Amino acid sequence: MTALPDFIIIGAMKCGTSTLQAQLAVQSGVFMTTPKEPNFFSDDAVFARGMGWYQELFANAGPDDLKGEASTHYTKLPTHPQTIARLHPHCPSLRLVYMIRNPLQRAVSHYIHEWSEGRMGDDPVAEFARHSEMVEYGRYAWQIAPWIDAYGADSIMLTSLEQLKADPQGELSRVSAHIGLQQPVLWHDELGQQNVSAERVRKIPFQNVLIYNPVATALRRALVPKPLRNAIRDSRKITSRPELPATLRRRLERRFLSDRQDLAQLFPGHPALSLCYPFAIETAHA
Repeated sequence: MTALPDFIIIGAMKCGTSTLQAQLAVQSGVFMTTPKEPNFFSDDAVFARGMGWYQELFANAGPDDLKGEASTHYTKLPTHPQTIARLHPHCPSLRLVYMIRNPLQRAVSHYIHEWSEGRMGDDPVAEFARHSEMVEYGRYAWQIAPWIDAYGADSIMLTSLEQLKADPQGELSRVSAHIGLQQPVLWHDELGQQNVSAERVRKIPFQNVLIYNPVATALRRALVPKPLRNAIRDSRKITSRPELPATLRRRLERRFLSDRQDLAQLFPGHPALSLCYPFAIETAHA
């Protein structure tokens, strides 16, 4: 048995890949790696661990299992430009799944993610100005075009968070058919939605020492009432999605609509073209 993937969920970040990965992982005949996102072919430091490290991630797969992983860094141009060049020589015949969503909503979720990690401040306008990747990762046509060049359009399934929410069982079945799974699949509602940005708690300095240290945890539970602990935790959440100023929103919409034209050329008539770009209709009627 070759310890290499049969399929990869290649992104995009904050588009439901964790939820899809979790659903596939509980299906008979599918093996998904731990960690969920090895990011092996994208991240220099991980790639330096060598192919042996990567292949070991699939060592526990059954002999007839379809083997997969889900690394959103694989569609993060220009941050990780070497992914395909590193991957294709080892895996020239992959089945690929690319998940997208409304790119404006994806960008806001990206901001919330970075805010919760303590890497961005409280002003989204300033952070969008400083971090172009929050827009670039949502230029889906630009991100997926090199994969089409390398693997062919038939190897890539485009889907979206919107489709997964509208028809979870049907979309899971379509994904499973694309990756070559023969047996029926079942959507598990009890798994819920994975890696939800609004539920993330903002990190603080020395968090591992102050919060996750066993001694600190015991003291906190003994000395601080649970309602107060919960209130402190909730104060480090974003309670409502940030509203982008109209000027910034219009600028982002123009950028994303230009990319949508390219995406329509790559995937003509795809449902995501309308589901993920409601502002395209609004712009046409303006």
